[in-house]
Amino acid sequence: MSSLDDRKSAFENKYAHDQELIFRVEARACKLFGLWLAGEMGLSGAEAESYAKTVVTANLDEPGFDDVVRAVRPDIDKKGLEISDHLINSQLEKFMADAKQQIMEEDEAA
Repeated sequence: MSSLDDRKSAFENKYAHDQELIFRVEARACKLFGLWLAGEMGLSGAEAESYAKTVVTANLDEPGFDDVVRAVRPDIDKKGLEISDHLINSQLEKFMADAKQQIMEEDEAA
């Protein structure tokens, strides 16, 4: 019975680790996306960092990035930027890949 408990515990630990990794990657991707979008809106420095944090927070509403798109669309429209939903989604995919790479490199270095 002990080996079954060990396997169960190992599975639960792996699941928790995987969920934490997904959370960290999505948060990093949203920050990178928020910084990119802030730059497109002419923000820099502390303003850009603050905007990126609002994008990260927006992603906490629901799984996926639909909540992020809904959060940033009014800002894009208000600034009169020609940024389509397709470009938003493409950038989010790019930043997901970048974030995953960054997190993996950081974890390997630690």
